[in-house]
Amino acid sequence: MNDELKYIDSLTDFELVQYFQDHLILRSTGGGFNEDAFVKSRDLLISNKSISHLLPKWLTVNRTTDQFWMFIKARYSTYQERREFIWEEFNSLLSYLETDKISPLNETIVFNESYIHALWEKAIERKESDPEGAITAARTLIESVLKYILDEQSISYNDGADLPVLYKEVAKSLNLAPELHNEGIFKQILGGISSVVTGLGALRNKLGDAHGKSKTNVKPSVRHGELAVNLAGSMAVFLFKSYKEKKE
Repeated sequence: MNDELKYIDSLTDFELVQYFQDHLILRSTGGGFNEDAFVKSRDLLISNKSISHLLPKWLTVNRTTDQFWMFIKARYSTYQERREFIWEEFNSLLSYLETDKISPLNETIVFNESYIHALWEKAIERKESDPEGAITAARTLIESVLKYILDEQSISYNDGADLPVLYKEVAKSLNLAPELHNEGIFKQILGGISSVVTGLGALRNKLGDAHGKSKTNVKPSVRHGELAVNLAGSMAVFLFKSYKEKKE
């Protein structure tokens, strides 16, 4: 086991996240994850301030493999659902580590417009070769921004909440809810933003690659993927800038 712990210490951030993700999937699908290796990996990830804000919130309250097993078993009954959930939960972090190079000079500047654009570009790259994956990535981008804004303001939320629920909380905190405005044009525009966010969540459920599909399901085309990533990128930047303005 000492060799395994030394191996964990030798991993890059990206390799460590992949290692941890893969072993969580193994544990959730009937396999094992050594307790010492779990604790070591979890501690390294949580203590890494440059990426810890992108970790799933449920990781902070599941401190042992048994606690994780009880969590995932209660949440999803099938192995495939568990795999898809874990893949999606770590997707934003892995995408960030793939696209953003951190140096000692800027490692504290992690969630910014450059990071959002990096995720956006990753989704754009997939729109032609993998429209389903692009749609899922677009939805993940919006979710990451919404959760970041809520976390920064210490606003509690259900980690498994749908996009419309998360957006409603963010809209209230940033004064973006249509009902908070009297001017007709603002109510219309802000209502449109809410509809876009809701639509992205529904599009991902219908056409994304995060859930199993039957033979009769419609396959998304390039234009579907392009629409999703363009809308998601615009909304993500707008929401992040709105939060920054409020904060400043």
